[in-house]
Amino acid sequence: MRIKAYAKINWTLDITGQREDGYHLMDMLMQQVSLHDVITLEHADELTLETSGDPYLPPSEEHLAWRAAVALLHETNVHKGARIHVHKSIPMGAGMGGGSADAAAVLAGLNELWALHLSQTELERIGLTLGADVPYCLRGGLTRARGIGEELEPLPCAHSYHLCVVQPCEGLSTGAVFKAYHACDHIARPKTDDAQRALATGDAALLAASLGNVMQAVSEQMRPEISCAIDALKANGALCAQMTGSGSAVFGVFDTADAAVTARAALAQRWNRCYACETLIDGGIPME
Repeated sequence: MRIKAYAKINWTLDITGQREDGYHLMDMLMQQVSLHDVITLEHADELTLETSGDPYLPPSEEHLAWRAAVALLHETNVHKGARIHVHKSIPMGAGMGGGSADAAAVLAGLNELWALHLSQTELERIGLTLGADVPYCLRGGLTRARGIGEELEPLPCAHSYHLCVVQPCEGLSTGAVFKAYHACDHIARPKTDDAQRALATGDAALLAASLGNVMQAVSEQMRPEISCAIDALKANGALCAQMTGSGSAVFGVFDTADAAVTARAALAQRWNRCYACETLIDGGIPME
C-alpha cells in the first residue's frame, strides 16, 4: 500500500486564548498542498519503521509515524505487524505538518491494511493524542480549525493556488515561539472571516489583504532569515507571502504555475529547501 501524506499551509493563524492545562486555543485556516511524503505499508510479522529522504529524521521510536502505529495497536488491542517506510520530502521543523501528515497516513493506512474498520471519528480521536494537526491531516482540504485543533469545519474553495515554499533556516521550537508570543505587546491579527470568504470566491486581492499569522513577528525576531525569504518571494512576483505554522517555512502565492516555478529556481540559488507546489481542494488520504 502506497500513501501520499500531504503537507499543509496556514492561510491564517490566530491564538484566541489558553486553557488551564496550557494548550493554546487557535483559529486557523489550513489547506493541504501537493508537496508530500510517501508512506509505504506492507504486511509483516513485526512492526518496523524505515525512513529515507531527509538525513535529519528522528530515531524511529520518536517519529510520529511509529507512534501512530503503536497508538493504533494499543487502542484496538490487536497483535499485528507491518513494515512501514517513510520517504520524506516535506521539510522538517517547517510548520507544514509533515510529521502529522505521516501519522495521519499511517493511521488511515493501517486501518485498511489490518481491516480494523475504525470510523473517521475514532481515527481523529486517536490522532489528537499524537498532535493537534493530526485530525486535520486525516481530513485535508480547506478547513477552519478551532479549539486546540480538534474543532474542524470543512470549507468550499474556488480553485487551487500556485505556491513557492521556502524554508530559509533551521526549524524553530514551537514552545519557544509561544513563549516569545506571550511576551509581545502588540500582535497583528489576521482577518480570518475575510480570508475564508476570499478562498470561497477566488478573490485573490481580498485574500492578500486578509492573511496573517500571529506567530510570524516573533519567529522573525528569532530567525531573521524568515523575513528575508518573505521579501524575496515578493520581489520575485508573489501576490502575497507569509510564514506557515510556527515556522520556519514561508510561502508565496503566484498567478501561474510557471511563475511559481521561476521563483523557486531563483530562490534556490540562495536557499536549498525551495519547492513549487499548489493547494489541494479535495480532502482525504489517497491510497494505492
